[in-house]
Amino acid sequence: MSELTLPAAAQDLLFREARTANTFTAEPVTDEQVQAVYDLVKYAPTAFNQSPLRVVLIRSTDARERIVDLMAEGNRPKTSAAPLVAVLAADNEFHEELPALLPHFPQAKDLFFADRLVREESALINATLQAAYFILGVRAAGLAAGPMTGFDFPGVQKEFLDDDHTPLMVVNIGRPGPDAWFPRSPRLAYDQVVSVA
Repeated sequence: MSELTLPAAAQDLLFREARTANTFTAEPVTDEQVQAVYDLVKYAPTAFNQSPLRVVLIRSTDARERIVDLMAEGNRPKTSAAPLVAVLAADNEFHEELPALLPHFPQAKDLFFADRLVREESALINATLQAAYFILGVRAAGLAAGPMTGFDFPGVQKEFLDDDHTPLMVVNIGRPGPDAWFPRSPRLAYDQVVSVA
């Protein structure tokens, strides 16, 4: 009997067989697919139920050209060819939504997050956590997600965000194309990672 209740096919889809695609087919990624991804992953846990993740979908030709110019050289071809590119960012003013998101403890907004530096740290941790959920959601939709941090962070912030939003990663999204995968890299073994206190 397996120790996991998730069916093996779903385990493979989300983890074992899921890979970062380096080429894509021309099949578009629809707004409906992205909404389905978000509507699934929005329920995943964060501290204080905060929701600092913001997603900018790069759809126009002009925006695509601008994001490609800001990518590291090695990331430009796949970003140019991906059916959809998303900029994932942290909203450093997320606390304004806490009274609605945490109705049983609305004073958390001012009690814990009045200080900007505290908010930025919390937004970074929790939006990054939400970004990981987003990647799993993309996989759950049968798509490949290619998260990248090789880009001009200040440039992406200036072009697509504002001073209240910190870019975290750029994600290429689509159906994998021919020769999409690099060979699978090794992972650490259980006893290299897990200890008992």
